[in-house]
Amino acid sequence: MPINVITSGIMTTIQDLGRPGYYHLGIPMGGAMDRLAMRAANLLVGNPETAAGLESVFVGPELEFTEDAMVAVCGAELPPKLDGEEHPTWTALEVKKGQVLSFDFLKAGARAYIAISGGIDTQPHLGSRSTYPIGALGGVDGRAIQPGDSLPLGKPGVKARAGTSVPVEHRRLPGTTAKLRMLPGLYWHRITEESQRSFFDDTWKVANEADRMGYRFQGGRPLDFVPREQPFSAGSDPSNITDACYPYGSVQVPSGQEPIVLHRDAVSGGGYFMLGTVISADMDLIGQLQPNTPVQFVSVDMETALEARKHRNSLLASIRETLS
Repeated sequence: MPINVITSGIMTTIQDLGRPGYYHLGIPMGGAMDRLAMRAANLLVGNPETAAGLESVFVGPELEFTEDAMVAVCGAELPPKLDGEEHPTWTALEVKKGQVLSFDFLKAGARAYIAISGGIDTQPHLGSRSTYPIGALGGVDGRAIQPGDSLPLGKPGVKARAGTSVPVEHRRLPGTTAKLRMLPGLYWHRITEESQRSFFDDTWKVANEADRMGYRFQGGRPLDFVPREQPFSAGSDPSNITDACYPYGSVQVPSGQEPIVLHRDAVSGGGYFMLGTVISADMDLIGQLQPNTPVQFVSVDMETALEARKHRNSLLASIRETLS
């Protein structure tokens, strides 16, 4: 039996862990911007970690349940309510047929992940149910959910226990000043030594242009470029390069003004230089940043990046063990 969408929030999309393997064709991996939160929510309700759920930004939807189910909301602190009664996040919640799930006001973070036992069972595209609006892939007809939609559910898997929760120490949200660790990249030499220092010394703020394609940051000093001869086929702006591939997490700084970190739905290549790449362990945190949040970029080496990834994997393993 389906879930009926009464209201959809601001931007609520169906997401899973994405569709890897098509980036070379210009189709991004997509999927949940905060993968740890999506995985944890699925584990709480007895789903495989790859199951599709809902990603809500700032404002949650109203959903009417036509059958009993288990629900969990992880990621942003967007408290769920059942028939108006508030319940905790990061906790398995039993929902009865006919009840309406809604949400209180956002208290922290930016994106909440709503997992439902059985997972959302829409038609997969290229191996994923994740919504990619630019390519009209996944989701409901390639778009965000809308009032009047009916979301089909799959068959529930492992029996979940109401009240089970993820320990507070395993929940992850950015600090008051978020720290984003970055590996300087192939084009790091294109800016002066003074700009290399100022980029990491300055405190930036998340701009309003922050979505699934990328996050823009403002407030730091403009970057100065080392003089060069314009390469063949590159644009005349000092930040232009001959078209190249963009790694996931790339940090672009068009005209040296405002850094942009490319995220889940970003394009796979283009003509802007890449200052570096935010490490994979910190990409989830970006999806939880609200506009005007202070941010500092921190320079790290590959050894530190790999150790951070190992630590993140250990955190996920601890969540699995706690909820098993």
